Parts: sequence; structure tokens; C-alpha cells
Amino acid sequence: MKIGIDCRTILNPGAGEQAGVGHYTYYLVKSLLALNQDNIYVLFFDDRFKNKKEFSAYNNVIIRTFPFYQYKKYLPVTYSQMLVSALLSREKLDVFHSPANTLPLPYDGKSVVTVHDLAIYKYPEFFPGKFLNRQIFSTRVLVPRSLQKADRIIAVSKNTKTDIIEEFSVPEDKISVVYEGVISHGKSCPNQADFAGVKKRYGISDNYFLFLGTIEPRKNIISLIKAFRNLKLIYDSPAEDYQLIIAGAKGWKDQPVYEAIADANASILGIKRRRSGLERRRGFDVRTDSQKKKMGERRSLDDRRKQDPIKYIGYVPHADKLALLCRAVCFVFPTLYEGFGLPVLEAMSIGTPVITSNLSSLPEIVGSKSGLLIDPTKEAELIDAMQHILTDEGLRESLSISGHERAQEFNWNNCAQKTLEVYQSLKK
Repeated sequence: MKIGIDCRTILNPGAGEQAGVGHYTYYLVKSLLALNQDNIYVLFFDDRFKNKKEFSAYNNVIIRTFPFYQYKKYLPVTYSQMLVSALLSREKLDVFHSPANTLPLPYDGKSVVTVHDLAIYKYPEFFPGKFLNRQIFSTRVLVPRSLQKADRIIAVSKNTKTDIIEEFSVPEDKISVVYEGVISHGKSCPNQADFAGVKKRYGISDNYFLFLGTIEPRKNIISLIKAFRNLKLIYDSPAEDYQLIIAGAKGWKDQPVYEAIADANASILGIKRRRSGLERRRGFDVRTDSQKKKMGERRSLDDRRKQDPIKYIGYVPHADKLALLCRAVCFVFPTLYEGFGLPVLEAMSIGTPVITSNLSSLPEIVGSKSGLLIDPTKEAELIDAMQHILTDEGLRESLSISGHERAQEFNWNNCAQKTLEVYQSLKK
């Protein structure tokens, strides 16, 4: 077969920092090439991706570049789609795979489309109004028509398959569930950064819970902050010496999260006046004169940074992320909706205990014994789960072992094999 794959989402695979669709596309293509030498793969990029050599080294790979990306913003959407379709048709493909929810609608060859999640349809309130307005053509025209037009649809979870059927009335037998994979770093996690350097860089202590993800409403971070604050304020709390570390890129509607962190820290530390943003950035000392006399006129920078029970440390590089995951007492991910849940799977693959939601795709990914599943809308359940983690060493060990074993079931070789079966089902 001659199989075309849209690879334009792949931007920076070498750094291990790609996310979402780009992450999926990169590892799927690499695994397909390692798995199968009989088919010809035509990989479509644009001018932004510079490292095509790692793909062109294969004898059964043809690289094609969409030459008009830099002019895309000047082109009407329909005209842009016509140009893409013309280039695809010229290749005389047996099947074309789009890994990003949509197809070029004028293209009349056989096609497969992967759907990762339908959050924008299920929970539009999680997204800013301007973003929703920019996506109107995509959400109302491109995605629905693409799913009707595609010969086969790949859903990355059973939950996503259900969402597709409910939102677009697509026949069930048209959709195949193919789970994504995870790069299993193992409990030794050899690619991690030096933890001593990570601690100093971000001003964190040895004991912490960890959240990793984009700062946006869907991740339910404010509920996590409140739950951790209340756990810290319990008399004789087991979390007395623990921090909550929040890492991830800034998203949208994120300002309330930073305000919640400041309020929670003030509550935990018993500070009557919350520091302003300028004070936080400059590290101003807001202690009273008596406190300064008792504790010393100035604390070191590290001491000032380490005092915060809850810290947002921003986006972290891949090696730092692995180091943080490896040392966390638990990875906490109380999201309200996920199409797949890769961050949870990454933590499990390392052997870090997991607390996550009992909603959307998470239960089918985590399973019944590999993590603590909680109702993310109930703060008491989240508090109880974190307290249970801290007080039950046997539970931590059990979750570490079973989570690691469960994660091995999700690998890119399986993903590639099942995806290849979808392609082969479209043979003439």
C-alpha cells in the first residue's frame, strides 16, 4: 500500500517536548516505519520542520513538503484546502491519514482521521470566547464533515469513541479504538535531570505532590489547590512537610489559579496580608519587625522560595519533568475531561502513585487497581486520597508496582500495529 500521513504537527521531536497531536504523530510514524517495510509511506511536512533526515533515511519513505505554508494566512480556507487536496491526489495514495481531527474536504481518496478529544464540544465553557470564535469554521464545518467523509475514524479511547457517536451520529462500526502509547522510562528513569539541580532551580523541597499540565479550567487545578490547603490545615496533618508543585505552560482563563495559589499560601502560612505581584516577583520580605528580629534580618533566596507550600513553577523541560515525576510522592491529576490522559500514563510508567478523576477516559486508562480514582467535583474525596497516600506506605508501593505494569500495556508498537490494521481494512 501507498500510505500518506500528514506530519505537519511534528515540530520538535528531538527535545522530547512535543505535546498532543505532534507527540502522537511522531511516535506513530516512527513505530510504523520500524514495524513495516512493505508499504510505501508518503510523509507530508511543511517548511517549519527541519529535521526530516530521521524519516528520509528509510528506503520506503517519500518526503513531501507543502510549499505554501508561509502564505497560508493570506489564503482563504477553501483555497488552502484545494491546494492540499491537489498535492495529495497527485501522489495516488491508497489511503491518507490525518492525525488531527480534520481532512481536506475536496480530497476524494480513501482516508482515515484520528480524533483525540472533543472537549471543545463537550465543555465549551472551558475555553475563552475569542478562541471559540476563531474555531467556528472548524467546529461547525471542518470537523463534522471530515468525520462523515472519512472512511475510517481512529478514536484514542473508548470514551472518545462514545463522544464521537453522541456528538456526530457516526456509525459505531466506522470507528476503531486505538490507544496511544507511552515511552516507558522505567523506575530508574535514566533520562531525568539531576534532582539536586532541579530542587535549586525551582526552589522545592524533597517532599511534594505534583501536578503537570496546561493551566486551564479543564484541569480543575483550583479544586486541587483548595484540597491541599485544607489537608495542610488539618490538626497534626500528615502533609505538614509537603508541598504541592504545579508545573505546566500557561493556558487560558488561568489568572484565578495564580490568585488561588496566593490565597492558599497566605492561609496556610497565617499571613494576614497577601503579597502583591511585584512583591512576589522581587521576593520582598513582608514579615513584621518582631519576626525579622527573631528569624534574622534577611533569609537566603532559597529559603524564601522554599517556604511556599504551593508553588507554580511554569513550563519545565523534559528532563526536569522526569526528575520531578520520579521523586513525587504522588502525581495528582483531577481533570474534568481528557480524551486519553497521557500525563497520568507517564507517571504510572515511572512507578509514581497516581490520584486522578473517575471521569471521561481516565478509568479505562488507569484501570481498577493502578491508581486512586476520585470524583474531581468532591473536595473531600481528593483530600482523603492524598491523606491515604501519605499515611499508607503499602498503598504507595502497591500503586507504584501495578501502575508501572499497567503502563506497559500502552506502547507505540501496539498502536502502530492496530493503526496498520485500520489502513489494511481499506484495501481495494
